[in-house]
Amino acid sequence: MPCDLILVLDAQSPRDVAPTLRQLQGTVRWVKIGLEMFTACGPDCVREIAGLGFNVFLDLKLHDIPNTVAKAVESAAKLPIGMLTLHTGGGREMMQWAAKARQQHAPQLLLLGVTVLTSMSAPGLAETGVADSPEKQVVRLGRLAADSGVRGLVCSPLEISPLRAALSPEIALVTPGIRPRDAKADDQTRVMTPAEAARAGADFIVVGRPIFKAPDPVAAARAILAELDSPKAEKLKG
Repeated sequence: MPCDLILVLDAQSPRDVAPTLRQLQGTVRWVKIGLEMFTACGPDCVREIAGLGFNVFLDLKLHDIPNTVAKAVESAAKLPIGMLTLHTGGGREMMQWAAKARQQHAPQLLLLGVTVLTSMSAPGLAETGVADSPEKQVVRLGRLAADSGVRGLVCSPLEISPLRAALSPEIALVTPGIRPRDAKADDQTRVMTPAEAARAGADFIVVGRPIFKAPDPVAAARAILAELDSPKAEKLKG
């Protein structure tokens, strides 16, 4: 299956992005709702966006004691979502409880473990007490997540290849930090182009500002999708 595109909704309300989303209907399948919009509007924003015909990736990065995270997964499972995130730093027991809740309440839901945030560099990671490189920490947490029953991971594009080498190919990799070659990196420090991420083995790439800030968002999205579907990207990915 070729790599697919997830559009980030960096806004506080569905009203802020609705005009662009209507343009993108039929072009983009997946959208990501994060803390900004979910905190402002709550579950209703998920229902509203899903009602426009999009698959929803709910990026809440759950991180708490095992019982609390399991209950949060159970609650989220009642919403029309296809993906949900938790922090792998919460440890084995927390992830096991979350995976069990997913299996019981939403078997179709893809639970994604967040490893090292793409805004984190090696010096920033060291300040938190982790002496290893981002790559080593991502692989460590990725293995722990897979062993705990989590079937997907969020990682920077630079860690796709190490994870593919360390884990089963059945583990889905969702990759932020993607920028078309002529776009600004913004607050991402470990970035790749869409084609580079696809060649490395990403299943989904996450893009926001390069589409929303483009003069023609539909053309920008189509250009990224065309890059992902190119024979060269597919050949090198496989």
